[in-house]
Amino acid sequence: MVSLTIDGKKVKAKEGEKLLWAALDNGIYIPNLCALREAWLPSASCRLCFVEVEGKDSPVTACTEPVKGGMVVNTTGPKALRLARTAAELLIASHPVDCAHCLSSGSCELQKIAAHLKIKLKTKRLRKITRELPIDSSSPLFTYDPNKCVLCGRCVWVCRERLGIGDIGFAHRGFQRVVTTFADEPMAKVRCRECGECVTVCPVGALYFKDGRGSNPIIKED
Repeated sequence: MVSLTIDGKKVKAKEGEKLLWAALDNGIYIPNLCALREAWLPSASCRLCFVEVEGKDSPVTACTEPVKGGMVVNTTGPKALRLARTAAELLIASHPVDCAHCLSSGSCELQKIAAHLKIKLKTKRLRKITRELPIDSSSPLFTYDPNKCVLCGRCVWVCRERLGIGDIGFAHRGFQRVVTTFADEPMAKVRCRECGECVTVCPVGALYFKDGRGSNPIIKED
């Protein structure tokens, strides 16, 4: 174990462990959507976990930065916050914000991130561009709404790496990028085991159980 300082708080963590987990394990919240502790390589795709590290010229992503003894980290530095807020606002600009009718409201990571970064879920700074993709309710266990997907990749990783199934993956590029099945087949027509693990790791309301359960609970701040 080594000692480091995060936001003025002295903490201990394993050397080489990713900074994101060191912070979260010590009650210091850093916004994130794509991070999975068990993933060997972080995807670093959501670009929300920027922090400032003393001695480095530019902010770094906490999910990729290894812990070193004596590190001094600031999670709320102006450069890091500017990057994180821009990334969050870009996500929100293409997200159908309808929290009142969403089963994940109250346990949605995007809500928590917006509150933490002090930005509005209905931002006017960026033009709103949403997609009108068909909702897949073919599975008897859960529903998949690709319009609410934030492309974090958690469900893809779990289905492929943890379960060894690989029924879902990314398709297309840019704004057309989407999580889908091979040949866009409905969930009911692929090898899905109906285990619901993809729903459990979804940080928003893109995947939700038909019995009314939400998805992944947010990480509470101290």
